[in-house]
Amino acid sequence: MRKAPRRGVLRTVREDLAAARRGDPAARGDLENAIVYSGLHAIWAYRITHRLWIAEGLPGARTVARILAQVTRTLTGIEIHPGARIGRRFFIDHGIGVVIGETAVVGDDVLVFHGVTLGGRGGGPGPGSRRHPTVGDRVVLGAGSALIGGITVGDDAVIGAGTVVTKDVPAHSVVTGVAGTARPRSGREGVPEL
Repeated sequence: MRKAPRRGVLRTVREDLAAARRGDPAARGDLENAIVYSGLHAIWAYRITHRLWIAEGLPGARTVARILAQVTRTLTGIEIHPGARIGRRFFIDHGIGVVIGETAVVGDDVLVFHGVTLGGRGGGPGPGSRRHPTVGDRVVLGAGSALIGGITVGDDAVIGAGTVVTKDVPAHSVVTGVAGTARPRSGREGVPEL
């Protein structure tokens, strides 16, 4: 994922609302979605905590970021570490139980369902330590899937519900099962129109 240019808050909110409409056929309208979708609340809170996390020269900013992230987790049931890097138009549908670890990197236009874990597997703390997954653009992560360790999921991949992924996933593939195995994609499985 490349570093995104700075965007205005209003533009980002509009993009997130559009991602909710695209990712959830039951989405009824922007106002209602903004009020009731915990996935939107979690990503908006993450965007604030991430800014604090990367702020240089602001004493105590990381502590405040972690506290706000925990408050958000309590309110939404979604835990996103402020150190994670998440791209544009990210949407969590039925978000309860989603966990995204500190060194996770998530691309643009990613759709995540409830119970997804982007978790770590060992590795030491500190800069350069890649303990969590890197997820490409336009990826769909099915309900209850677990991506563990410093793996890479290629662009346009679909991870099936309940799948456990511990190895790299090629772009344009579908992964299913425990100790998931990849196969070529036959179409746009699980990917909403952009």
